[in-house]
Amino acid sequence: MDSMLLLHLMSQIFPQKIRAIYIDHQLQSQSAEWGKLVTKQATRLDIPYIIQKVQVTEGNLEAQARQVRYQAYRQHLQPNEILLLAHHQQDQAETVMLRLLSGAGVDGLAAMQSIDYRVDMTIWRPFLDLTREQIADWTTQLEIEYVNDPTNYDIHYDRAWSREELWPFLQNRFPKMQQALSRTSYLMQDASEILEEVLIVDLKHCGTAECLDLTKLLDLSAARQRQLLSVWMKGNGQYRPAFEMVERLKNEVIDSKSDAQAALHWNQFYYVRYQHHLYRLSKQAFLAETLSPVEAESEHHFQMGEIVHYASGNFQIKQKKIGLASSLLNEKLRIIRRQGGEKVHLYGRIGQWPLKKAIQEAHILPWLRHTIQILVIDNVMLGVFTPKGFWLAQSPYCEQGGWQPDLISHSCNLVNGEYGYGKCSKL
Repeated sequence: MDSMLLLHLMSQIFPQKIRAIYIDHQLQSQSAEWGKLVTKQATRLDIPYIIQKVQVTEGNLEAQARQVRYQAYRQHLQPNEILLLAHHQQDQAETVMLRLLSGAGVDGLAAMQSIDYRVDMTIWRPFLDLTREQIADWTTQLEIEYVNDPTNYDIHYDRAWSREELWPFLQNRFPKMQQALSRTSYLMQDASEILEEVLIVDLKHCGTAECLDLTKLLDLSAARQRQLLSVWMKGNGQYRPAFEMVERLKNEVIDSKSDAQAALHWNQFYYVRYQHHLYRLSKQAFLAETLSPVEAESEHHFQMGEIVHYASGNFQIKQKKIGLASSLLNEKLRIIRRQGGEKVHLYGRIGQWPLKKAIQEAHILPWLRHTIQILVIDNVMLGVFTPKGFWLAQSPYCEQGGWQPDLISHSCNLVNGEYGYGKCSKL
């Protein structure tokens, strides 16, 4: 009823500027017939329409149906279009009540917004302040044809149960409950907006979307820590993590020993602590060693000015004050993968020391260390390719005015600077 009323009103308010999308979840035997009703009404109103069939997977049927429905909407929405939905005041009140029972916080109790700006779409709900009774009266006056979905009365589903069983019981005691719950959503939207302003300041103080400084984070109150971690984990997603997941991040990762390298996987990202920082990594970044293994050995003939591509980044061969002998240009040099246990005598340093120690002192992140490769000739180490740049090794091949590979860009999407995200410094 509410959707068909919205269709008719919009055809009058915005003629020639609207389209109708009917999502057929194929969960009811009559769903195809309902699509025919949409076709009939849209044709009569001269509105272009789309009938989109979707498949709902097993699990929480209400949640899965909502997910595939919005996925279908995204397929058809153009960048300059707005999605109109017919949610009304009782829908809003039911949402607040159900989220309260699920233990939602401020954002959850804010429920649905009249104008909802999302990353990939904008939603407008023009009926959000209208009661179901007002919509029914309007629909009757305009003699609009509609059908009722029987699942709206199937108390197997949480929303239908709350509407059919819980709602009358509470409303008998609290006649103005619907308006009160709707008002709560608006108050929570105000609170959410204020909290968002605080979180923007806190995030700017503590880090970026990919990295948090734990020293600064732990200076905040426990409540602000929890809220910042929640919105930080949410990222560009629509929903925040559950309270329990934020607690796991705090207990299992942040509060772990600094050398534990604990990680938590949630919503396609890995949350990893390294020293005094917390990182948010994609699967591709965190599991890069497994997903994109570095070849054990390769050979190359370097030429001045050329750009070479290695696991740790892209390097350009340039002349330096101190570098490798020009006689090595165009010679066959070997690039081998770091195995562990190697020692390096870095140019300008006294004596050899473990390459592992040099890597640790340079703060190269553990999930990037597999990209490190060593440049050799006749078993003589010439230098090391790292995400922090090329480290020149002390050898008989060093000379003034020689050449070195100069790091110009990283191959990793997480830039391994000094806990930053600009051009990194060299050791």
